[in-house]
Amino acid sequence: MSQTSVPGQGANAHTATDATAAAQRAAELRIELARHNRAYYEDDAPLIPDAEYDRLFGELVALENDFPELQRPDSPTQRVGGKPVEGFAPVVHRVPMLSLNNGFADEDVEAFDRRVSDGLRDVNGVNGASGAGSAGGVGGVGGAGGVNTTPNSTGDLFGTPVEYAAELKFDGLAIALRYEQGVLVQAATRGDGTTGEDVTANIRTIKKIPLKLDTDNPPDVLEVRGEVLMFRADFDKLNQAQEAAGEKVFVNPRNAAAGSLRQLDSRITAKRPLSFFAYGIGELIGATMPETHSALLDWYVTLGIPVNERREVVKGADGLLKFYREVGEARASLPYDIDGVVYKVNRRDEQDRLGFVSRAPRFALAHKFPAQEALTTLLDIEVQVGRTGAITPVARLAPVFVGGATVTNATLHNEDEIRRKDVMIGDTVIVRRAGDVIPEVVGSVLDRRPADARAFVMPTACPVCGSAIEKLPDEAIARCTGGLICAAQRKQALLHFAQRRALDIEGLGDKLVEQLVDQQIIRTPADLFKLGVAKLAALDRMADKSASNLVAALEKARHTTLARFIFALGIRHVGEATAKDLARHFGKLDNLIAVCKRDSDLTELLAVPDVGPIVAESINNFFCEDHNVEVIEQLRAAGVTWPESEPAAAAPLPLAGKTFVLTGTLPTLSRDEAKAMLEALGAKVAGSVSAKTDYVVAGAEAGSKLAKAEALGVPVLDEDAMRAMLAAL
Repeated sequence: MSQTSVPGQGANAHTATDATAAAQRAAELRIELARHNRAYYEDDAPLIPDAEYDRLFGELVALENDFPELQRPDSPTQRVGGKPVEGFAPVVHRVPMLSLNNGFADEDVEAFDRRVSDGLRDVNGVNGASGAGSAGGVGGVGGAGGVNTTPNSTGDLFGTPVEYAAELKFDGLAIALRYEQGVLVQAATRGDGTTGEDVTANIRTIKKIPLKLDTDNPPDVLEVRGEVLMFRADFDKLNQAQEAAGEKVFVNPRNAAAGSLRQLDSRITAKRPLSFFAYGIGELIGATMPETHSALLDWYVTLGIPVNERREVVKGADGLLKFYREVGEARASLPYDIDGVVYKVNRRDEQDRLGFVSRAPRFALAHKFPAQEALTTLLDIEVQVGRTGAITPVARLAPVFVGGATVTNATLHNEDEIRRKDVMIGDTVIVRRAGDVIPEVVGSVLDRRPADARAFVMPTACPVCGSAIEKLPDEAIARCTGGLICAAQRKQALLHFAQRRALDIEGLGDKLVEQLVDQQIIRTPADLFKLGVAKLAALDRMADKSASNLVAALEKARHTTLARFIFALGIRHVGEATAKDLARHFGKLDNLIAVCKRDSDLTELLAVPDVGPIVAESINNFFCEDHNVEVIEQLRAAGVTWPESEPAAAAPLPLAGKTFVLTGTLPTLSRDEAKAMLEALGAKVAGSVSAKTDYVVAGAEAGSKLAKAEALGVPVLDEDAMRAMLAAL
């Protein structure tokens, strides 16, 4: 059904002679057009020919043109798009739009169901815990706030399976629709989960999204969370039209939907066949939150909000997996793309009791379909240098269409992965791409390996700056050591140097650093102190006052502390605390540099509290690079100074001479974190248990090391006992 303004139907298209009659007729037309929109777009059962719809639509356009006071945001005429905008305004989500944890195998789903069951059992009084209530919907899955610690009616305490709402995971763009008093007033993208972009003008053009809720008693505020997508048939028609017009065709429906929604000219969006399905809720004011997720979606249907019909309420892991397999079998026949299914605990009060962990809800899981794969030839392997100096091998591939896109490059992660996957240049390789995930090389097809296949050799020098490439013990990633001079790391190094906890150069932000580096005004941090007002004022978005303020901030930054200066250098693994320990231990920067030049076995660096072998080697490598020392000298020459003192007297460490072994998974600490805590107090952390071992720290699923410790009578500590021991020292 076309829905565009009709020319030639101006004042003569209606007979109203006064504003009252015009208002009455406009109201009638809005109701009539909304009825026909539902019949056409939702029921697939049009009641009138397109020509008659266009006539009614044109009459409403004419009325609103003649009587501008009748124009309303919920009018069907608002769907045709307006004048282009200069950019999208930021929108801060009142309830964050966070993401879901992913599952890929049956075991992931079964583990999720166990965690949910155990979590509900705990908060229902077995352990006396209470869950964290949500303030609304997060990522479209949250509930109404509040904590209820009474036993749940599913009988979880007695082993009854948990009830879940299972639905599709659409391959589109997440959107938040804000209705106030039933009228759509704002639409925003997910963005980073906290702040999105205002795309209201474009969303108004999507005919399946109601501009006004179908109810006489709307909530004061209702924020609907859902997905904008493009059906495959609509995608094909769009590409045919694009090709006929000599325009660029889209790679897949998701890209087409994303590109259409981010048009600055909403009139273009209005011509694109976008659709929408709701799946969750954000803010709700002035109405009672439905008790279950399935009831929420049922409520949406009564309000005229599109909800996908393929959804079920199931129980336990068996029900979840049954739904997943049924959807997987039907996936190819669906009229739209999906990349998995989503499971949510159905009851809202149980969602609230389970709460959130990190940036994802405990009560929901995205169960992804297997990634799409294809075969192609690995033409070469090159390395890229990331902003933090990480050296990443990149596969250069013969072009292959996989996962909805033509792929010519894919990540190989690191040198160890290349060896593990037994990938050689010239091989036929398996390439995997799922959704927006960066394509990766899964492995090689060994029986197709050509005779001239050759192994990859990691370069020893950075391809950007020529600095040495280092790979620290226990790290898979190799890194360029030229942090202060490497062009690939320059922007990141400058931003780190200027941050508040380093030299605190107020006014030196991302955009300015980009200009300074891109225009080759700045190469190293020392160049910052050569900047003058005239040079800065000539840059974009800079004026004399802001330039003067930055020069003043640079002058202030010349006077710092040794700890801040060491931290500002951006030495890998050296945070604020370690920088303070180094400053306190060595007293003078020259003492630290001299130690690194002669300390081949790292003994003196390892004497610094909180410095273990990995940190010590990183510090040593940094100061052994002549170009890094040269930049430090340039900074000193530019007038950067700090007070220095005599080295601190070395204090004996309380765990010196003690040997610990770590095994299993600790509740809150990674093994590296636990190791660092022990080494900071002088302990040696060994990899195997022997009669010389003083303590074994054991976590969940501890294996043979725990058994050997018990056999030898070595004291065994859990994480809490270890923390208590360290706190008492």
